[in-house]
Amino acid sequence: MRMRLALLLILIFAVAPAAPSAAADRFALVIGNAKYPDADAPLKEPINDARDVADELKRDGFNVDIGENLTGENMRRAFDRLYGHIKPGSIALIFFSGFGVQSGRQSYMIPVDAQIWTEPDVRRDGFSLETVLGEINSRGAGVKIALIDASRRNPFERRFRSFSAGLAPVIAPNGTLVMYSAALSSVVSDNGGDHSLFVQELLKEIRVPDLMAEETLNRTRVGVTRASRLEQVPWISSSLAEDFSFIPGAPGSSPRPPGPGPVASIPAPPREPPPLPPPLPPLPPKSPEVSVAPPVAPPPVAPPPVAAPVTPPVTPVDRNDTFDDDPTIKSLTAKLVDNPDDAASLYRRGQVYASKGAYSLAIRDFDDSLRLNPKDVEAYNNRCWARTVIGDLQAALKDCNEALRLRPNFVDALDSRGLVNLKSGQTKNAIADFDAALKINPRLTSSLYGRGLAKQRNGAMAEGNLDISNAKAMDPNIAKEFASYGVN
Repeated sequence: MRMRLALLLILIFAVAPAAPSAAADRFALVIGNAKYPDADAPLKEPINDARDVADELKRDGFNVDIGENLTGENMRRAFDRLYGHIKPGSIALIFFSGFGVQSGRQSYMIPVDAQIWTEPDVRRDGFSLETVLGEINSRGAGVKIALIDASRRNPFERRFRSFSAGLAPVIAPNGTLVMYSAALSSVVSDNGGDHSLFVQELLKEIRVPDLMAEETLNRTRVGVTRASRLEQVPWISSSLAEDFSFIPGAPGSSPRPPGPGPVASIPAPPREPPPLPPPLPPLPPKSPEVSVAPPVAPPPVAPPPVAAPVTPPVTPVDRNDTFDDDPTIKSLTAKLVDNPDDAASLYRRGQVYASKGAYSLAIRDFDDSLRLNPKDVEAYNNRCWARTVIGDLQAALKDCNEALRLRPNFVDALDSRGLVNLKSGQTKNAIADFDAALKINPRLTSSLYGRGLAKQRNGAMAEGNLDISNAKAMDPNIAKEFASYGVN
């Protein structure tokens, strides 16, 4: 009897299918960062997007660790937990929604408590995507996936550059699939809803059966591109060496864990993907590269120069108590209470005030900073810009000229002086300044847009329209930004 029972058990284990390891071998870290103190308001999309992505990945057999509004220390711990789970052959996925900054040709995911004032601060407080993927690869992960929804204009870069650079291409190890929500070096605005367009399309395609991951992401890119009418074109990079599907059970993937008891599985016939919507009518090119080609069909007769429109003055916020609860300003103010001659804190608080529209308070801090450090070119440039916004154009011009005297070819000061001349109606001088800035940095969207306005006002409508179109392709918010400066 014992022998018969032993033989029976051997036969059972021999014919029983091995329990799949899809759930045990699939690990995901999902992060949604929305409450950045340096931003004007919390982002609407990242938390809802992170929760929905996490729920979908759980249904697809991933062990999911989700984090919301993570500080630098908490992000570090979350990545360490992910690294600790990975075994040779594991599948590892990262989803990040929040602010990202490009620095040194790498893309950094930014925690909510980052203190970024200069470019080196990005590398100190941010988390390099390349470094994270490299660490995952070193632990033996077979498939590595990164879905990054961080191509947003952020509050940090204005402090050390005049434009948001978007994200950089990633140099990833073999077996990696990376997708950004927008094209390289471009930024997009939140759509004002509770979910991003990128995540809406991503979840729609992940739920389509019988698709490999590359096809899922390619369909997502098509969906986002068409839904945004070419305003947002996601970027994909793949070096996958094996088939992988988000939904277990698709060809080339581990099956979903079966329920209790024997189940007869009949593979479903392949489903045709839903038809794509009809092609949209052609729009102006949205390439991230700045086009320098002349317009194809310029008007036969240039119209007379257009005078600069009269714009209402920008009303500055000039009450300190408006910002009593702002954590960054509170921190800097506390430093200044301890040391009123802390020029760096004065300058940084001035930057924060300016970013929040408190131009009079910003100028006062820049005044005090320059009193302590009369050769601070950054402070001269920032005071020039703040004075320009409130319409103190003569004083602004002196500041920009002094910044350029101290640092010739300072691109930010050329860009600021171009704005001074544009608001003053000196369109030829504005074009010259913007030209000089664009020779140094061809992707400076504020100079490109400003030059377009100056050319229009100088009578070169077609050339101006081309500059403005290219600037909007790189930064959809650029027209709104200039309107906030009193320039339409």
